[in-house]
Amino acid sequence: MATQGKLDITSADEAQDKSSGKLGCFGWILVVISLLFIGVTFPLTIFMCVKIVQEYERAVIFRLGRIIDRKAKGPGLFFVIPCTDDFVKVDLRTVSFDIPPQEVLTKDSVTACVDGVVYFRICCPISSVANVSDAHSSTRLLAQTTLRNALGTKNLADLLADREGISLDMQQTLDEATDAWGIKVERVEIKDIKLPQQMQRAMAAEAEAGREARAKMIAAEGEMKASRALKEAALVMGEAPAAMQLRYLQTLAAIAGENNSTVIFPLPIDLLRGFLDGK
Repeated sequence: MATQGKLDITSADEAQDKSSGKLGCFGWILVVISLLFIGVTFPLTIFMCVKIVQEYERAVIFRLGRIIDRKAKGPGLFFVIPCTDDFVKVDLRTVSFDIPPQEVLTKDSVTACVDGVVYFRICCPISSVANVSDAHSSTRLLAQTTLRNALGTKNLADLLADREGISLDMQQTLDEATDAWGIKVERVEIKDIKLPQQMQRAMAAEAEAGREARAKMIAAEGEMKASRALKEAALVMGEAPAAMQLRYLQTLAAIAGENNSTVIFPLPIDLLRGFLDGK
């Protein structure tokens, strides 16, 4: 039954599309009269009949209020009937606009001011003219609302760390919403996130405390390793008294080379023990 209902709706839409191009008897009479008028006033009216659109533009032609051929014209030359036809030019180039700064309340109750930029283009000229009154203005307003809704479900940490993910979510949401308008959203970027001064000072204090804690941990680990090394060196020197004496002499030589002053050290009795034993 659901499939049958979908088929009925599709067939109804197709029938409506086919009937939308029919002018009716009175419409054809007006078209014939307009063509006769053009023939009588030729070649003066040729300038009113011939129109040009650029490579990046398309023209949606309305004949007595109906879109003819259900497709856009261009690029290049095309003809219109002045008395019965009207046309709208549609620019197919990518357009960018800035999202004004929006006051956003994050999921963890932090107020932030966020702005961004959106890149989009019109991919279906017929839909952009027939389905929405002002495609560009509607897309701008929708982008502002989407930005507030998307950031309202994020924590402050996610907002600061996952800008790319938020941009992708916004792009998908905008693209789905503007598909009926014939608009393709190509890219959304978060430009700047401004936090209150108190929140900035709190975050700076937290980061500074974290750095100090890491610095103290590194210094403590260094002291512990140095203590272990000194302990091992002391054990080695304790097992070899000669090594202790050599270390003593090296220290004397280093002090004598660095300073010009005279330094008096007591002479270890171990150095004289050999002479005393010889006597």
